[in-house]
Amino acid sequence: MTRGRLQVVGVGPGDPELMTVRAVRLVQAAKVVAYFCRHDRPGHARTIARAHIAPDAEELRLEYPFTTEISVANPAYHGGMGQFYDECAHNLAQRLDKGQDVVLLCEGDPFLYGSAMYLFDRLKAGFETEVVPGIMAMNGCWTQAHLPITHGDDVLCVLPATLPEDKLTNWLEQADAAVIMKTGRNMPQVKRALEKAGRLSDAVYVERGTQENTRMCALQEQEDSVPYFSLVLLPGRKGVR
Repeated sequence: MTRGRLQVVGVGPGDPELMTVRAVRLVQAAKVVAYFCRHDRPGHARTIARAHIAPDAEELRLEYPFTTEISVANPAYHGGMGQFYDECAHNLAQRLDKGQDVVLLCEGDPFLYGSAMYLFDRLKAGFETEVVPGIMAMNGCWTQAHLPITHGDDVLCVLPATLPEDKLTNWLEQADAAVIMKTGRNMPQVKRALEKAGRLSDAVYVERGTQENTRMCALQEQEDSVPYFSLVLLPGRKGVR
C-alpha cells in the first residue's frame, strides 16, 4: 500500500483572508485535518481555516498537555512536551501508514516557532512531506501597524522573550531592528531589557495582529499583563537610502 503524504500547512497569523491560495486548496481537499489546541479550545489554526475544512473530514485534535502552566525553564516542560510530540507523531503515522494524506495546520509559518515543525522532524524520514509557508505574525503585525521594519542595511533580529534578560538586552543593543515574540508573562523583562538598551521609546506593542480584536500602542503605554498572541516591534532606521 502506498503511504500517505504529510502536508504541513501554514495558515497565516489570524485573518483567514491571509491564507495562501495553496493553503486553501489543500485544506479544502483534505480528508484528515490535524491541528494543535488546548483541551478547552478549538485551536487557533483550526479557527483560521474552519471555512475551508470539509464537513466530512476527520479532525485530529492534538491537545497540549500544558501551555503556560509550566515555565519553559522547568525541566519538566521539555520532557512533557517531547513525549506529547512523540505521541502526536505516532497518531499521524497511523493514518499515513494506511495511505491517508494528512494536512497538519499551523498558525503563522510552520518553521518559525511553529509546533508543527516538531512533528515534521519526527516524520520526514519515513513519509513524503510537503510544507506550505504562511504569512508570519511579525510581518502581519508590522504591516497592519504601518511600521516599515528595516531600511537600507538594517539587521533584523527575531528574539524570544523567554531569553534571560541580560541576553535579551545584549541583542537589542546590537540589532538595528527587532521583533520580540513569546511575550506573555515575560513582558516585564522585555520592557526592562529595552530600557537598558535605550530603545524603549521606539518599541510598538501589537496584540492579536490581523485578527478582529487587534490593538496596537506604544509599548510604554501597555500594561505588563498581555495575552499569548502579542509581540513587540522595534523598527530600524539606520542606513536609510
